[in-house]
Amino acid sequence: MRICLLAEGSYPYVVGGVSSWVQMLMEGCPEHEFFVYALGAEAGDRGKFKYKFPANMVGIQEVFLDEILTCRSPSLKENILSAAERKCIYDLVVGEKPIDVVAMARIFEQGRQRKNPLSIFMSSDFFDIINQVYMDRYSYLPFTDFFWTMRSMLLPLFYFLHQPLPEADVYHSVATGYCGIIGSLAAGVQHKPFLITEHGIYSRERETEIVKCSWAKGDFKSVWIQYFYNIAKMAYRSADLVVTLFEQNAVIEQELGCNPEKIRIVPNGIRMERFQHIGELQQHEGPLVIGGVVRVVPIKDIITMLRAFLLVQQAIPDACLKVIGPYGEDREYYEMCRQTVRTLQLRNVEFTGSVDVAEYLPQLDIMVLSSISEGQPLAVLEGQAARRPFVTTNVGCCRELIYGADGDELGTAGAVTAPMDYRQMAREIVRLAKDFSLRRKMGNVGYQRVKNGYTYENFINSYRNIYRELGENR
Repeated sequence: MRICLLAEGSYPYVVGGVSSWVQMLMEGCPEHEFFVYALGAEAGDRGKFKYKFPANMVGIQEVFLDEILTCRSPSLKENILSAAERKCIYDLVVGEKPIDVVAMARIFEQGRQRKNPLSIFMSSDFFDIINQVYMDRYSYLPFTDFFWTMRSMLLPLFYFLHQPLPEADVYHSVATGYCGIIGSLAAGVQHKPFLITEHGIYSRERETEIVKCSWAKGDFKSVWIQYFYNIAKMAYRSADLVVTLFEQNAVIEQELGCNPEKIRIVPNGIRMERFQHIGELQQHEGPLVIGGVVRVVPIKDIITMLRAFLLVQQAIPDACLKVIGPYGEDREYYEMCRQTVRTLQLRNVEFTGSVDVAEYLPQLDIMVLSSISEGQPLAVLEGQAARRPFVTTNVGCCRELIYGADGDELGTAGAVTAPMDYRQMAREIVRLAKDFSLRRKMGNVGYQRVKNGYTYENFINSYRNIYRELGENR
């Protein structure tokens, strides 16, 4: 079976998280062929792969948003849309009705006179549609800004609807965003099985990003946010199966419009043997070492980790902090973190860059995750497999990993704090730092929890069964 993996903003350009998950999935299913449709932000990343592709990955198609958004526009065209097509685009822009991906795709069918989606944008029809939507719904906004916002919003969608799809037996998206559009197209037009694995809730993550961003201003933020929720609903409706990592995500997906009968829970899994050389926590000479295995990007909120560490150092002056993970993805944020270290006059802080995590974990006494959004973080699972206690923020599946799900009576594997609450985070770190027996007990609880429910073998077997099920229903 050939599976087309639809990856957005992750594999193979970014290390860790979803990218590691994609690599593990392909390596664990050698009986299948995988083709990767990789959607990235910047064309400068073309060919800059961070992973060695497994033998069963038979190809990759790279698409970059910045190239799409800078496509040259053709000359102005008149009256190129039918009344039904105008209505379809109007409904899409208004966003109150479900997106009809099949009807939208017909507008861009190969062999028609207007193959280039930019022809739509340079038509009198599109201007009239946007003007009508503006008068009906958004007349309080500046029209010029509204028009160009609509163009930026819809151009990637139109581009994907226009492009031929890679051939595959199953289309598997790792998000409900732009890759969800491609999967919906495969399901609706090619009549192929479409599977979504949602690690975090994509539409909510985009909402968090947009609220904080500088590129969308004022009321335009709500326009963008609604657009991504509409795309997610389309993906949920088109998918044959929606896999998520834990129960709370499933509840949110239902609230966002996903049919509960489509939802299946498959936890992440890790290779326990990678960490078998690491025994239970031991007392040692020298300073307490705190570590966070993270990419240095805003969503991981390293600033909160550093602010918490300032308070930790006031209580434990010789404590060390190791930020373990790549810092080249967002150089501006990395420099902000370095400046924070200088401003707070922190001592003993190290940014390691990309390293072999399994070799670093034995050095750590306490692990920290300060993210403002997560799914089911592999970093926590790996740390627990190494018998290290954790202080995490209350995001994604972290509470379940630390305290256990219903029916799990193993105990507590660390502490959970509110996102961005550096004072609470510092208090929990200090509490664990001053009680070695508690740290060791928590580390052992985490190890047993991962061994019981989050192994690589369970993860791979679940997807083998899913692929078999979808293949039989083709």
